[in-house]
Amino acid sequence: MSSSVAAPYRGPADTFEQSQPAAAGGRSEQSLLFALPKGRLAQDSLFFLARAGLSIPTGTESRKLILPAADGSTGFVMSKPRDVPTYVEHGAADLGICGLDVLRETDRAVYEPLLLPFGHCRLSVAGPADGAAVPPGESGDSDDLAVKPASSSNLPGTPLRYMSQPRIATEYPRLTRRFFAERGVNAEIITLGGSVELGPILGLSDLIVDVVQTGTTLRMNGLVEIRTILESQAALVVNRASYQLKAAEINRIVERMRLLTT
Repeated sequence: MSSSVAAPYRGPADTFEQSQPAAAGGRSEQSLLFALPKGRLAQDSLFFLARAGLSIPTGTESRKLILPAADGSTGFVMSKPRDVPTYVEHGAADLGICGLDVLRETDRAVYEPLLLPFGHCRLSVAGPADGAAVPPGESGDSDDLAVKPASSSNLPGTPLRYMSQPRIATEYPRLTRRFFAERGVNAEIITLGGSVELGPILGLSDLIVDVVQTGTTLRMNGLVEIRTILESQAALVVNRASYQLKAAEINRIVERMRLLTT
């Protein structure tokens, strides 16, 4: 996947006013607010911004939720990864960094000027190693899937299109529902908040859809990847109104980041 893209428009066509930055009373004193995800992407994001020559916050271990950059120019909002596109769409933050998997799942109306060269992973369908397989005689590139249902162990290798509502556990219900619907599979989507690997183990689901980096967690729980739904990496997102109202400041940041993606 390319490391940079033009700035496509994503999400529903909201009015310009709906995406304007929040009123000054709800914002920090910095001219720009930058939403960063807590967790695995946080340190990679800060390291990348520093390499781009941008001022980053100090004291990131603080419990404060908005941290000023060292030079005071920018405020950094430390938020849950799934909240980053929401803050940016509604103007609570001017720009942010999040995973492409989160961006496609939430489908927020934001600009996406850049894909960033870190946070690489994939959103994949996985299932029990002793039951999930490609139908006999078909290649791994087939759109079909076969699985031994948790509820029907006497049907090994049954193609999913012939199963009655296979159960899929995931934190990504929107992308999962679309993937299976496009293949004519009437799947029952079970939304979990984490540890979706437990789904097949406990008989809750036949398959899971989850983010995979090395595959170690899957293997440790007796699961194997079957299909890749989405190749993901970090992405820069920008509020649509801020992109116009604060063009000089935001373009300076975008261009500095772009130099590290080419």
